Amino acid sequence: MQMTSAPHLLAEDGPEYARILGDALRHAHERPDLEGVGDRLNTEQLRTMALNATALITAAAATEYEHYVTARAELRAASAPAPDGDPYTDAARITAPGPGAGIGAVLTVLTPLLAGAAAVIFLLVGYLLRAVSPSLAFGTTMVAAGWFFAAVAAAAILVAAVGLLVTALRNGASSPAPEEAEEELPEEVARAREAWRHALLERGILPFFRDALADPAAGRAARTPHRSPNRIPKVGYSRPDFSGPEDGPAAGPRPTFTSPDFTSPDFGGPEHRPE
Repeated sequence: MQMTSAPHLLAEDGPEYARILGDALRHAHERPDLEGVGDRLNTEQLRTMALNATALITAAAATEYEHYVTARAELRAASAPAPDGDPYTDAARITAPGPGAGIGAVLTVLTPLLAGAAAVIFLLVGYLLRAVSPSLAFGTTMVAAGWFFAAVAAAAILVAAVGLLVTALRNGASSPAPEEAEEELPEEVARAREAWRHALLERGILPFFRDALADPAAGRAARTPHRSPNRIPKVGYSRPDFSGPEDGPAAGPRPTFTSPDFTSPDFGGPEHRPE
């Protein structure tokens, strides 16, 4: 299907466009056709110009991008859950907590707190009893119980720390890296995305860099953006030539006219009657 207009770059694909642009700039010095990088324009100026011309650059890979977006939308639609399930059964299945995980989390949190509080209480009461009555055996028992609960609290804290460390390591090992997550896509979607990336780089970003480096005016405008009178595009017609009458060609004699001769009738006052 031939596209009549370039699709707008979706927000979720903006980081991918920025990543491809960054990779192209990092390897720009390795390409002989971009040898002007650093002389006419540096990488930051090229990055700014390319970000401002995102619509122009992505239009060069419009067909590949449309195919990639369509394949991705079909994949998401196919992996969406069926809407004809029982909502109450699904909600119960999702919200029902696992008994093992709940009890373990409660014990991990409460054991150090309760054991530590019991250790403080028993030690405080035991040492007070021993200070008041050293011969009383109950004070020694309270001190021994306090140290036992202190040891339990320390062991519970150590077990909780080890458990958190093991969980973090397991989650880090099970979470896929960006490259691994990309390989898990279906073959059609992965192939469409790779075709869009290649077309965006070869037909969009790199030609834009070459045109920017070959145009000296672009370099001057990027270095001094506040003094860029050439940013206004030239329209394909010129303004009409309005000239004064003295600038035009010699014209023939202009028509002349005289005002009508209005004369007053020949009469005067009562003593001057007409003949």
